Amino acid sequence: MEQDSNIGFLPVSRQDMEQRGWEQCDFVFVIGDAYVDHSSFGPAIISRHLEAHGYRVGIISQPDWKREESISALGEPRLAFLVCGGNMDSMVNHYTVAKKRRKSDAYTPGGATGKRPDYATIVYSNLIRRTYKKTPIILGGIEASLRRMAHYDYWSDKVKRSILLDAGADLVSYGMGEHSILEIAEALDSGIAVRDITFVPGTVYRTKEGEVSAYEPIYLPGYEEITADKKKYAESFLIQYENTDPFTAGTLVERYPNKVLVVQNPPAKPLSRQEMDDVYAYPYMGTFHPSYKEKGGVPAIEEIRFSLTSCRGCFGGCNFCALTFHQGRIVQARSQESILEEAKKITEKKGFKGYIHDVGGPTANFRRPACEKQMKKGVCKRKQCLFPEPCENLKADHKDYVTLLRRLRSLPKVKKVFVRSGIRFDYVMADGDDTFLRELCEHHISGQLRVAPEHVSDRVLRAMGKPKNAVYESFLRRYERVNKLTGKSQYVVPYLMSSHPGSTLADAVELAEYIRDLGYMPEQAQDFYPTPATISTCMYYTGLDPWTMKPVYVPKNPHEKAMQRALIQYRKPENYELVKEALYKAGRTDLIGFEPHCLIPPRKLSHKKGKVSPSHGKKKKSKKRY
Repeated sequence: MEQDSNIGFLPVSRQDMEQRGWEQCDFVFVIGDAYVDHSSFGPAIISRHLEAHGYRVGIISQPDWKREESISALGEPRLAFLVCGGNMDSMVNHYTVAKKRRKSDAYTPGGATGKRPDYATIVYSNLIRRTYKKTPIILGGIEASLRRMAHYDYWSDKVKRSILLDAGADLVSYGMGEHSILEIAEALDSGIAVRDITFVPGTVYRTKEGEVSAYEPIYLPGYEEITADKKKYAESFLIQYENTDPFTAGTLVERYPNKVLVVQNPPAKPLSRQEMDDVYAYPYMGTFHPSYKEKGGVPAIEEIRFSLTSCRGCFGGCNFCALTFHQGRIVQARSQESILEEAKKITEKKGFKGYIHDVGGPTANFRRPACEKQMKKGVCKRKQCLFPEPCENLKADHKDYVTLLRRLRSLPKVKKVFVRSGIRFDYVMADGDDTFLRELCEHHISGQLRVAPEHVSDRVLRAMGKPKNAVYESFLRRYERVNKLTGKSQYVVPYLMSSHPGSTLADAVELAEYIRDLGYMPEQAQDFYPTPATISTCMYYTGLDPWTMKPVYVPKNPHEKAMQRALIQYRKPENYELVKEALYKAGRTDLIGFEPHCLIPPRKLSHKKGKVSPSHGKKKKSKKRY
């Protein structure tokens, strides 16, 4: 049950420490988000994991980085400071893809902005180092994990050094962190100096030339090389990508000036099912700290308050996704009993109205590794599980997920169980059994299913690491057939992306024609966002496909990007001029006119009193598409 008092939350003040009889914390966790004690928040998992193993953890949430005393609110920890910029990279949290400031922050009380700095992990770590010269600093979370080695930074348009160096920290615990943080804690507690903790899987440390103790380390192109030569950057990135698997990865070494080395140990092993169950059974309060109530709480909790995490990791391998670098490609799943136990607790929460909002993870319908060998030998280095076609070793099986969903919807007080994490339609197509799709349509969606084909041009889809458009079209036909069996009329709402590397104006026009045939305009259009540690970002920066080293067309000009985005929403009156220009540039003036196949009329007519041209801004009848 949720509670209103501070009792049960980890200490956030000296007073909280005194109530517990603590004179000193073992770890002080400095985080860029509000303090939310829920298993969807990384700092909550790591702090509870340490607590479960006997360590005292205090929380400093969103400290005022302009005041050095804000970092000493709980005093100096006995073992180390832990630093996490938040559940999102702080720059993605702050800025749109157009580099404009966002108007709200879902991870801050009341949705307020400006409560954390840009590059929060670095700023917090520097603040700690100025105040506590020798106390170990361990970085973690998505921001540190994806910036652990030299990386292209979209917001500064530069290749930045490893975050370890810029932050002045001692270690990075990358990935999900449960195994590595516990090994670090035990090493520090046993008296090992932080500079000597060079042996923990899932960590990055700093050392000097000649002091790498790993067996046959892999030397990446040096920092000076990759900043001077984009091909070297692409080569380095590919080596890193091929060493993200805990069973096959080597130790990576990156050289910097003055004989400085940054060393990345192989990733930590994935959690076993029992370990997953243990992690999600910790005594989370399930909500935000009560001190935030007066400000309206923390908006991010609303999305996950009544949701269940069933798995982590993803073998989907989309090029624009950073999951390979953070959670890995090996899917780890909780037991059905663990999930059901949490679901029963959810039904007792204040505000529960009978609806479980989601059961999933990065991909909802992944409940097992892609094939039998992955948990023993790891994933293939140069072969994807689903792209360009499903691997012959892939085991596409939804039986366990179907059983789980059936058990959840049979619980007392549960009216409906939704699946909103998103499903991989190509994985569904690889499974010849209609049972999952039928039960999904019958019980777990309401009127529409959201999936992510992302584009319709096979050239762009190849650059994205997504299956051919024919696979999506086959899924639509199967979805329509299964829906008829359920007696329901439900639709597919596709997520679409503009300006991905490989996408020309011609490809964007092809996408607009597809939207025309759908008969409705998407409410949202996603522009490709170059975030750290994705293959697509490597393409964006270098103009090269790191797999082949062949050139890739990259739409970087802001005006062209605006045109590609406008084409997705070509019916909006405010997009008229951009769409018209794009059609001229693409040599597709045949789409300007009053004929049914045209996107826009030949001229912009009067818009007096909010009226628009009869053929522009009006939903056009077309053949029915699902």
